[in-house]
Amino acid sequence: MPSAGAMLPGAAVGLDIGPIATSIDARWLMAYAAAVGEEDARFFDTGAPAGPTAHPLFAVCYEWPALVAIREKVVPPALGLRGVHATHRLVVHRPPRAGDTLFTTARITRVEPRATGTLLVVELATVDRAGTPVTTTEHGSVFRGVPTDVPTTRAPGRVVTDVPIAREPRRVITDMSAAPPRGLSGDDSHGAHAEWVETIPIAAGAAHVYSECARIWNPIHTDIAVARAAGLPGIILHGTATLALAVSRIVARELGGDPGRVREVGVRFTGMVRLESSVTVHGQRDGNVLRFRAADTAGAAVLSEGVVTS
Repeated sequence: MPSAGAMLPGAAVGLDIGPIATSIDARWLMAYAAAVGEEDARFFDTGAPAGPTAHPLFAVCYEWPALVAIREKVVPPALGLRGVHATHRLVVHRPPRAGDTLFTTARITRVEPRATGTLLVVELATVDRAGTPVTTTEHGSVFRGVPTDVPTTRAPGRVVTDVPIAREPRRVITDMSAAPPRGLSGDDSHGAHAEWVETIPIAAGAAHVYSECARIWNPIHTDIAVARAAGLPGIILHGTATLALAVSRIVARELGGDPGRVREVGVRFTGMVRLESSVTVHGQRDGNVLRFRAADTAGAAVLSEGVVTS
């Protein structure tokens, strides 16, 4: 349990860090694709004019250092392992490429109380050397059992929070305030409203492989003792790995195998994926909006309200 007095402060809203520079190379792009089971030659073609194609979720790799850095500014070390990925919304302005040097700025946009702890939302804006937008992500984490000093007013069906506003205006690359299209809910009954269903096996070492290939190191995904100490049942797969697996199936089935057609991805993480196991993805097309959800071997939702737009 968190130590007495430990909390996430509402005054953190508006705090930003960066830009943090990251160099992208072909080896990293290929490793990430391999980690999520891609076999399409486009992900491994170093002879292509632009090099290997980036997986749509590759942005999480170069965003990770900025996310860690801003969390360290506001999350006490003792609470760090209590954070779980809750929501993710990615806008791809143009795919990252081998040879890019990218610059990521992280900014805390929301701190809100939840029934299980505190929600911390970070905007991650990435540009290239010319200042041209590459990706923008809204990353939400719930810190389980961790309080906040943000006042809460409960009304039927919603929580209203009094969150401080940043003192200085800041140019936002992408307006993330508009709600994305609604995806398939986690309580849709076993694919009854889905056009297709596909089960993806997940190996016992999947979290270790993903950690090394993505360069995203969090011990709850690779160290069973640390995971249990953090209150988890054991090692769990990264939420972004589960999401990447689902997006890969959507690209293959609905976008002609072309990851460059993905413009936006949004999802809620609603369950943990244990190892070794499998996830079943349920997908549905609505014009250029592709809705999806995923369930574990017991049928419980692990990804809900998923949306890919092209």
